[in-house]
Amino acid sequence: MSLSQLTPSANGSRLAPVESRYAPLFSFALLTVSCALASFALACATPFAAFAVIAAAMLPLRPALLVVTGAWLVNQGIGFGALHYPIDGNTMLWGAAIGIAALAATAAASAVMRSLPQSGTPLVLALALVCGYGVYEVALLAATPFLGGTGDFTAAIVAQIGFSNVAWLIGLVAVCEIVRLVNPFKRGRTVS
Repeated sequence: MSLSQLTPSANGSRLAPVESRYAPLFSFALLTVSCALASFALACATPFAAFAVIAAAMLPLRPALLVVTGAWLVNQGIGFGALHYPIDGNTMLWGAAIGIAALAATAAASAVMRSLPQSGTPLVLALALVCGYGVYEVALLAATPFLGGTGDFTAAIVAQIGFSNVAWLIGLVAVCEIVRLVNPFKRGRTVS
């Protein structure tokens, strides 16, 4: 896939795998399914910064925040329901901190997308991920004086989760591009 194919859509979205009227539903489906997979595979290391960038690249801020909230709810439901996270105050507060951090990452990614030119989408996505991930980690680190877990913020752990977010972002962009290429519901295209 040529990186030049990642061009902004007519409505200003950096990723447009489907028509803009379907973008919120597609984004919600993509991120909740991805979040479910990540939650089972990675538990607490769900790549919310990558999810934030994808949502911000496809949607305006408010819908992007709603989509990321939906993904976070899926993550929490799987964590408490299927993975049997302990139901105690600290675990629930960490869940809330993760949700707040994911929303902050979404806002940061959206701000990067709005402030940079529409050209150069791969670079903008990378910058949005760096900013979103930085905001996400700082927000979580800010919760450690109250909730504990400072030892989980070693350079190795933060880097490993960062690389996971990069991999997830690449995979999600690839899914978006595949859907864009095979989308049978594109305007002006008939389905036989």
